Amino acid sequence: MRTAAEQQRPNQQALEQQRLEQKVLDLVSEAELVSLTTALVGAGGENPGGTEEATVDVLTNFSLAAGLEVSTETVATGRPNFTAILPGGPRPGVLFLGHSDVVPAGAGWERPPFEPHVRDGRLYGRGATDMKGGLAAVLIALKALKDAGAELSGNAALACTVDEEDLGLGIRAYTATALKDPTFSYSACVVAEPTDLETVIGCRGDSYIELKVTGKSAHSGRPADGRNAIDAAAKILELVREDHARLQTTQDPLLGAGTWSAGLIRGGTGTSMVAAECTLSLDRRLMPGEDAHLILDCLQRQISEAGIDTDGIRVEAEVTMEMPGFRTPETHALVANSVKALAESGVSSAVTGWTAACDGGFIARDLGIPAIVMGPGGLNDQAHQVNESVSIAELVAAARAYALMCLRHDRS
Repeated sequence: MRTAAEQQRPNQQALEQQRLEQKVLDLVSEAELVSLTTALVGAGGENPGGTEEATVDVLTNFSLAAGLEVSTETVATGRPNFTAILPGGPRPGVLFLGHSDVVPAGAGWERPPFEPHVRDGRLYGRGATDMKGGLAAVLIALKALKDAGAELSGNAALACTVDEEDLGLGIRAYTATALKDPTFSYSACVVAEPTDLETVIGCRGDSYIELKVTGKSAHSGRPADGRNAIDAAAKILELVREDHARLQTTQDPLLGAGTWSAGLIRGGTGTSMVAAECTLSLDRRLMPGEDAHLILDCLQRQISEAGIDTDGIRVEAEVTMEMPGFRTPETHALVANSVKALAESGVSSAVTGWTAACDGGFIARDLGIPAIVMGPGGLNDQAHQVNESVSIAELVAAARAYALMCLRHDRS
């Protein structure tokens, strides 16, 4: 039979945990969060066409001042991956994931897109939602934990990669380095992309497939003398459309289905000439477990079986980008931790899936770490939009939830 002191000990531990959690939450500063997000948005980082170095400088300066451990890895000129770590105990920790690049601002903004401003409870500027706000929320959470003297079961870290909006150079370099690092130890990944603070447990992946069709030029008055690459490309597009329709007949309740989309086509040199070349750039969205290279192999077999690459027509093809999909079981402790932490931060979080893609698939596939996506801002109504903005209330709620998730991770 337990003594009275032994019976009281669990209650005392629970009370101490509650006090620590409240202390951490009280240290989440809205003013500091807005200031950091503003600085990150102002740092720009349009991709393609720019670098992420200025954004990483902001992340580095804030993290060092907050007492976090900081490291960078140069992926390309002016393009460093960034990591900030709050050291914890020996158990596997929580990895937060984000990216430092933003899509090009484009025209039509009410105010300059990289001169952020606050209006009616929202912070405006390119990248505010996707995803400078998420990055800021993670660092503010780590700072609050540090300032509160929280003792975590394992490290809590933010990994911020370059080139997410284009070819994924950053995440590929990050996972390759992590695989060689004997100290790398995490059992949960939270991608801080904008989800309106919903807890996303699965994402489709994405891939780019480029086909170069080569034929033979001739005068358009005698088309039979040539081999028309545009005509051959049109036949390939018919195969793609047929496969897209086939894929839609089997719908996953969470993620939908894989899709094909023709994004770019370039060909020919003049209307009066048979086109000797045509290039197709295709987007193929991937279901978890699908491999873009196997999909391309299948398409190439179909092209040959249809006789498209014969009689003077040559088709060359390659996968130029692949981002894997992932799915984490709804019953996983990481999912419950997210939902509960958000609820205690004033947010009722749905558990859902994404038809978009993100770098979390690399973490799940290459490193074997369960992943979710959860962050402030709207993917469909704000990300990549003119006059992009993020709710300051969502930034605060995200930072509070991230901090609680770290405190409660792996406590068993």
